[in-house]
Amino acid sequence: MASRRGSKQREAILRILQSTDIHPTADWIYDQVRKVIPNISLGTVYRNLNLLREEGLIREVTIHGSSSARYDANLEPHHHFICLRCNSVYDLPIHGANLNVESYLGGKNFEVKFVKLDIFGICDKCRSEGTN
Repeated sequence: MASRRGSKQREAILRILQSTDIHPTADWIYDQVRKVIPNISLGTVYRNLNLLREEGLIREVTIHGSSSARYDANLEPHHHFICLRCNSVYDLPIHGANLNVESYLGGKNFEVKFVKLDIFGICDKCRSEGTN
């Protein structure tokens, strides 16, 4: 019975992550899951996020300068734009970016597993609001 309960919790967490593109923190996910499973604990959310990450169903996104991990259910290759004012994280598709990784390696015999590019700036919303 415990595995079924855990499965129900994981499924709820995964559904919530798949329904948003805001790259939420565990606390935000916890608040959303509690609407469906009121007695879930924050520790259970963290454990299930770790399991989902280990199973390759979500990614943990770490943002330079932030103490909170974010989570992403978009498994397609992409980079991120991070707003320095509101801390929003936006997906950037790779297909338009031509990043020649080999030129950065300088002929070294490294095996590249993945490339992570975070671009920091001010998002459209913050620019239009004129916030400082």
